[in-house]
Amino acid sequence: MIEKLVRERVKSLKPYVPGKSKEEIIRKYNLNPKNIIKLGSNENPWGCSKRIKEELLKEIENLHHYPEPVNPVLMEELSKFLDIPKENIIVGGDGADEIIDTLMRTFVDVGDEVIIPIPTFTQYRVLAYIHGANIKYGRYDKKRDFKLDVDSILNNITEKTKIIFLCTPNNPTGNPIDRKDIKKILESTEALVVVDHAYIEYSKDIYDVTNWALEYENLLILRTFSKIFGLAGARVGYGVANERIINYMMRVKPVFSLTRLSQICAITALRDRDFFIYSREKGIKSREILYKGLKRFRELKVYPSEANYLLVEIKNGMTSGEFCEELLKRGVIVRDCKSFEGLDGEYIRVSIGTFEEDRRFLEILKDIVS
Repeated sequence: MIEKLVRERVKSLKPYVPGKSKEEIIRKYNLNPKNIIKLGSNENPWGCSKRIKEELLKEIENLHHYPEPVNPVLMEELSKFLDIPKENIIVGGDGADEIIDTLMRTFVDVGDEVIIPIPTFTQYRVLAYIHGANIKYGRYDKKRDFKLDVDSILNNITEKTKIIFLCTPNNPTGNPIDRKDIKKILESTEALVVVDHAYIEYSKDIYDVTNWALEYENLLILRTFSKIFGLAGARVGYGVANERIINYMMRVKPVFSLTRLSQICAITALRDRDFFIYSREKGIKSREILYKGLKRFRELKVYPSEANYLLVEIKNGMTSGEFCEELLKRGVIVRDCKSFEGLDGEYIRVSIGTFEEDRRFLEILKDIVS
């Protein structure tokens, strides 16, 4: 009976494959939790601001009250952090995923076209498909270290194009998109161009185009608290765009999606500038350690990255699944990239760890690669 009720598009969807959790591999391999190295989910290994715990304890007594739909303190802090008027910001309570979903419900009708260069973050495709969009694929060019093929975007634009997704730095490849390429796409279409800056804090400043949202009518920037601020568990994401886009999205966005506790986490994180700088410096150094270490293995090809992870191609004859399994047996979690559209079964993604975790991971690799 249920089969008759479920939408056909939902039936055809494959379930999202998240990175494995520590708890999952502890159960499967009977490992000591202290020995687990989690490098699979692009998380911040240094956690979040230490000030957050104290502020959360103060807020617990208010949990019987609904949160404010738009928290003025959070909006003010975000406005100062970005140097962007608060009227140009929308905040979601399920990370950037909620902003993407709200975009789809605001702009996409059945039969509209959405352009997605691949390989990239899978939720663009999933949410576009669920909302009835026809998906056209651009590409990141493997022969040029996954540099965006701009023509593969431009050649797919039609009068039906509603949204174009550009992830920079791109997940899972780690490469940024040149400003001139983003500009070329923006000025070649009236479709909404969504630039996902989830990992931009780990990049060189030249790649940050957040302030362009005040200049271009058809641009929306995605940002998140999950990475540099270490708040993946709080699920706070936000978008930056012109006021008209924000106003229409606010009509659709769930009213109370951002919880009281999540709001406190975000506000406190923005106010702890020292932790932000510490987190950024440590993250970039960890990425450099991993990149240099992985370059030493002839059986692996590691791609340059401006994010908090590295894409690695396996060249020792093992599939990505086999390679990941050998790492899991030794207590190391990385991301098998075979679920990413546009990648075959020979790639893994390695997130940054603490310096000690990086060292142990590279030692363990010696045993597997050879």
